[in-house]
Amino acid sequence: MNNFIFQNPVKLIMGKGMIAELANEIPTGKRIMVTFGGGSVKKNNVYNQVVEALKDFYTVEFWGIEANPTIETLRKAIALGKEEKIDFLVAVGGGSVIDGTKLISAGILYNGDAWDLVLAGKEMNTIPLATVLTLPATGSEMNQGAVISNMATKEKFAFYSNFPVFSILDPETTFTLPDNQIANGLTDTFVHVMEQYLTVPAVSRLMDRWAEGILQTVVEIAPLIKKDKHNYDLMAEFMLSATMGLNGFVALGGVPQDWATHMIGHELTALHGLSHGHTLAIVLPGTMNILRESKGDKIIQYGERVWGITEGTRDQRIDKTIAKTDEFFRSLGLTTRLSEEGIGMETIEEIERRFNERKVAFGENGNVNGEIAKKILMDRI
Repeated sequence: MNNFIFQNPVKLIMGKGMIAELANEIPTGKRIMVTFGGGSVKKNNVYNQVVEALKDFYTVEFWGIEANPTIETLRKAIALGKEEKIDFLVAVGGGSVIDGTKLISAGILYNGDAWDLVLAGKEMNTIPLATVLTLPATGSEMNQGAVISNMATKEKFAFYSNFPVFSILDPETTFTLPDNQIANGLTDTFVHVMEQYLTVPAVSRLMDRWAEGILQTVVEIAPLIKKDKHNYDLMAEFMLSATMGLNGFVALGGVPQDWATHMIGHELTALHGLSHGHTLAIVLPGTMNILRESKGDKIIQYGERVWGITEGTRDQRIDKTIAKTDEFFRSLGLTTRLSEEGIGMETIEEIERRFNERKVAFGENGNVNGEIAKKILMDRI
């Protein structure tokens, strides 16, 4: 295990009725912008709870942060924030709203175009933000990461900003989520853990078991949630799994990380508008197959500990594990082949070109360049 310093400053406030705690957690006198996505929070009573909790504060609302938040939308929010002299932000929604609000928190204090910050990858000069999570998936409520899209250039890049000061997780806010959003959220949670786990063995027994515990939990609760998404305890497990999957705990001690699946998936979203979780369901089995030689030992371990696969030759066990992973995504109602979404060689070659043009190489071994990305995608046609 490598030396490390770990600090996650986010205060988690979890449970039924906890949205009311907004009034107690935000300093008196703050000028608050509350950010939202569409209108779903008005249908599930979240909006009313937020308004009631913030009734004694000066508040401005910004609506319309879309799935895969775009710089075009966020520029409008930043302009409003500057005009209103906002000094605290509350993001109410899922990972996209939270991600977008992280850029807003930096953009309000930046004199140039906020897309500059995205291209730079980070900006630590920010105003504080809090979150009210309504869609478990990204873990953005307890990390510094965000992903921002540019509609004009059809690009999607990661951006690292501030941690939320606190995040409120009320499982009841998830009861009205559409089935496809739940499927994407479960997939995103699962693959976040896999990106930190499916690399090399014997780095940390503790982190491996922690990761496997989250993976096993997601596999166990997924079919139960499909039958009853109003089950408070199941949705609480879902919420906490998503949060714990990407708040830094799984990677303690220098655990090697991959993220090639995410980077390829981002391009599919940018080019075709596929939801983020859906792209991961398509790409991950291909990543596992094409990189089976370097990832083989960990795939074997994952197959045994998560799926109970213990018989067969090495290649047979790897094949069974990949098939089981694909089957899990499909059980959630997601397609797992590019051809099922009408995506073919033109897109694959464009993604290869983009990787090569940017001279990037992802994966724990830094070997997923344009050529390998193309092989992974061709495996998923």
